[in-house]
Amino acid sequence: MKLSDILNGISDLKAKGNIDIDIKSIESDSRKVVAGSLFVAVTGYDVDGHDYIGEALKNGASAVLVENIDKLRNIQLPENVTFIITKDTRYALAICACNFYGNPSKKFKLIGVTGTKGKTTTTYMIKTLLEAQGKKVGLIGTIENYIGEDSLGESDRTTPESLELQKIFAQMVQEKVEFVVMEVSSQALKLNRVAGSNFDIGVFTNFSKEHISQKEHSDMEEYFNSKMKLFSMCQLGFVNIDDFRGARVKKEAKCQIKTYGIDNACDLLAKDITITNVGVDFKAKLIDKNERIKVDIPGRFSVYNSLAAISVALYYGCSPEIIKTALENIKIPGRSELVPNKRELSIMIDYAHSPESLENILQAVKTYTKGRLILVFGCGGDRDTTKRPIMGEIAGRIADYTIVTSDNPRTEDPKKIIDDIEKGISKTKGKYEVIEDRKQAIEKAIKMANKKDIIILAGKGHEPYQEINKVKYPFDEREIVKEIINNMK
Repeated sequence: MKLSDILNGISDLKAKGNIDIDIKSIESDSRKVVAGSLFVAVTGYDVDGHDYIGEALKNGASAVLVENIDKLRNIQLPENVTFIITKDTRYALAICACNFYGNPSKKFKLIGVTGTKGKTTTTYMIKTLLEAQGKKVGLIGTIENYIGEDSLGESDRTTPESLELQKIFAQMVQEKVEFVVMEVSSQALKLNRVAGSNFDIGVFTNFSKEHISQKEHSDMEEYFNSKMKLFSMCQLGFVNIDDFRGARVKKEAKCQIKTYGIDNACDLLAKDITITNVGVDFKAKLIDKNERIKVDIPGRFSVYNSLAAISVALYYGCSPEIIKTALENIKIPGRSELVPNKRELSIMIDYAHSPESLENILQAVKTYTKGRLILVFGCGGDRDTTKRPIMGEIAGRIADYTIVTSDNPRTEDPKKIIDDIEKGISKTKGKYEVIEDRKQAIEKAIKMANKKDIIILAGKGHEPYQEINKVKYPFDEREIVKEIINNMK
């Protein structure tokens, strides 16, 4: 493709050299550059792509796109290489990727789901409902990327970088996908990973304190404003009107908004709600008739996620009967997932890794547990440290017994993370102990439980690994549980 065509739509460009040259690939990683590549130098939190321009040139880059002209002063610029300057190479990279792959998101219906919690469950629900109606659906999100039932592999992040995203979109077009439903993280919106994508629908699930750190968002307002960007990119939004920011989304959105909820007047209202430790059921008006809907995922939040998915499904013509049947049979990996085991213990894996999500799952289960609620959890390293004592306090207040352990410590000392959690849990009268090794912590919970108790393994959910010092070690909690129980006498 001609470089000039790849750059189409980026307004603030200055170029030195020929922009009509042919480009074979676009790369932001200098190690992947080959002869004929356009290298885009992106400034990251830990690595600055401008420092690798020399390596990109050695590898044969035909063109280089930069935002920091000062980094070019110490580089000998070859005459046969085109250099382009722009204000924001992250944004430019996304637009270039869209152009290079033929703007694939214009060739299917694109549904983006954003919010602090519920993105994964809601996207899986939407995919399931549309597929039940006979549509071919792609999914992009935290757990895995899919075309129909075919996995494209596990995800490294909630929303892929723009180059990878547009490549996946292009693959979905080739496979004749009709709908793509994707999780859109605040970080992806902030860093322009989805810039240039053609969203038909945006969904807002909820908003609470999360992702406030040096490498994420500076404060709650910036976090919220990042999420709001989705509603300037789509044609129609579905918003949880019960959330304390829902009304603001409705007021400030630049697209048409429809609402769903439980407590406030809205377009799709849930009523007559019943919540148990294994699921929820409620009534909602589907087209012209109130229908009873059942979902085998416990908690009030499950009603909201279902309403969001139903809103999208109804908009695209899914029938009430198909919606009811599909939701009743849905299973989401790592979300309120019960682990079958030969001791017939109630062991639930859940991704809860924020104060509100932990409180939601504990409260959802606590009310209906005949015995004790035994919780195993920790907090991730290199993330918001302020939530750790809050989650500790929540655990001590609700769970009957808590085992504080390690989650994904990443580059932090696990003991330091546990100390932060203990500052909160020690304020309560809750019984707890610390077992840093997560496998040993799970084993202790299993050995102390009986059939009336329920064990919740919180924080890792679908993740099949534990990340320690930038290395991901195999750690699938389903397999861990199976191994522990099989070795018990």
